[in-house]
Amino acid sequence: MPLRRMRLPLLLATACLVATIARAQPAVQWWTSSEDLKQKLSPQAELKFSGSKPDNEPAVQVDERTTYQSILGLGNSLEHSTCYNLSLLPPDRREKALESLVDPEKGIGMSLMRICIGTPDFTASPWYTYDDMPPGRTDPELKHFSIAKDREYVLPILKLAKKINPQLKFFASPWSPPAWMKTNDRIGGGKINPEHFRPLAEYFARFIEVYRAEGIEVHAVTIQNEPEYAPEAYPTCLWTAEEQRDFIRDHLGPVFKAHGLSTLIWCYDHNFNHPNFPATILNDASAAGFVDGTAFHHYEGKPSAMTQFHERFPAKNIYFTEGSTFGARGAVGIISFLRNWARSYNAWVTMIDHKRKPNLGPHACSATCVVLNSETLELDYRFDYYMYGQFTKFIQPDAVRIASSESAELPPNVAFRNPNGTIVLVAANPGSNAREFAAAWNDRIFNASLAPKSVATFKWKP
Repeated sequence: MPLRRMRLPLLLATACLVATIARAQPAVQWWTSSEDLKQKLSPQAELKFSGSKPDNEPAVQVDERTTYQSILGLGNSLEHSTCYNLSLLPPDRREKALESLVDPEKGIGMSLMRICIGTPDFTASPWYTYDDMPPGRTDPELKHFSIAKDREYVLPILKLAKKINPQLKFFASPWSPPAWMKTNDRIGGGKINPEHFRPLAEYFARFIEVYRAEGIEVHAVTIQNEPEYAPEAYPTCLWTAEEQRDFIRDHLGPVFKAHGLSTLIWCYDHNFNHPNFPATILNDASAAGFVDGTAFHHYEGKPSAMTQFHERFPAKNIYFTEGSTFGARGAVGIISFLRNWARSYNAWVTMIDHKRKPNLGPHACSATCVVLNSETLELDYRFDYYMYGQFTKFIQPDAVRIASSESAELPPNVAFRNPNGTIVLVAANPGSNAREFAAAWNDRIFNASLAPKSVATFKWKP
């Protein structure tokens, strides 16, 4: 009888120990997408943490104790071409197409979208701004300001996207200010005329307020898309760094303050290779006081420029605002942007049609992540849609990047801790052969294999 009494505490202790071990070794869920489309955000068999790995197998060390930037959002653009192509779909299919983009459960959960202040080059409409005047005439009081043309097919799409995902954020960029604010009095090419800085600041404020009245809150604006690029056959406008500094310091910042606007200001919005442009702005304390961060594109220079810029201005945020990437190698690019302090990733043009239209030029367009057949109205979800989803569906807004080791022996990777406590590790294999690797966390290890030309996302809850 005494012996039997001793067994119950022993069994309870053993059960507690087993439960503790189980809790210490969470299951790892994972999904993968491959360029051959045999895997499309496909769930895989759960992996288990263990205490060992093959001797010759490199391991990605994931460390929550070392943290970096938080994520504002990840997404694409709802520029005019995308909105136009979506508008061609019947209402029910249009909603499902947007769900596939921005719904966190039914789609890939894009959480941050770039929109345009007036038309970009990718549009189905003749280029316009919100205050177009006949040549030689000006409108400094903005009496002719109107967003009426946005009501044709842009605003309905933005409102539907916001309805599907109420947490969706938008930031906005102009390709050109009104022509009368420029030296050449044209939407294409030309330079900003500083004489019109005050009405331009009011133009930004008016856009934000009118869009807010439509139910579209603008989280942030950039001053000018690609301010150092201005061919005449393209809606754009040249700015110097000094002009952008003075505009923000003396006009835009004070106007936003006077209007009580909380919309953030992001400077630059151009390539990695000219960091002295935004540095000129942030080196001015008064201008910097109005600037939340710097926006970068990837067409020239290297992502490491963002880390170098962060080291110069650690109190200011960094955003990646334009640059589509393609294939498994594109996933490597996104990983690199995120490892270099970007709080966002936004591709450019979400949906073009099978003829690469609409596009008024002058730039040719690659196939986008979703392609519309404008004759049959069928949608083709290409590998890049699923590749983006390996990031956007699992890395939540406000996720914090945590340390994960990198080397030539390891697949390119990046890790985050989500607000709900889950750990997410994204790894890419752009090569033609499968790649074995291990991931280590809290002295525990799991082993995985990446298929050729694929991306995988691993998630576990501590």
